[in-house]
Amino acid sequence: MGQAHVKRWVDVLMPMVADDTDPLGVMDLATPRLPLDQAPHGYEIFQKKRDGAIKVLLTP
Repeated sequence: MGQAHVKRWVDVLMPMVADDTDPLGVMDLATPRLPLDQAPHGYEIFQKKRDGAIKVLLTP
C-alpha cells in the first residue's frame, strides 16, 4: 500500500488534467482510444503491449 496526498493536491491538479491544452501531457497516456464495444480487443493489446499501448481509454 502506498500513501498519496490526494486530498491535498486534487483541487490543484484536476483543473490541469481537465484543461484542453493538456499542460501536464496526460493525453499521451491513453494509447489507444477505443469504443466500449472493443474492450476485449483493448484488453488484449494492453496485456501484450502492442502498438505501444500504455493505457487503453474506452469511451461509451
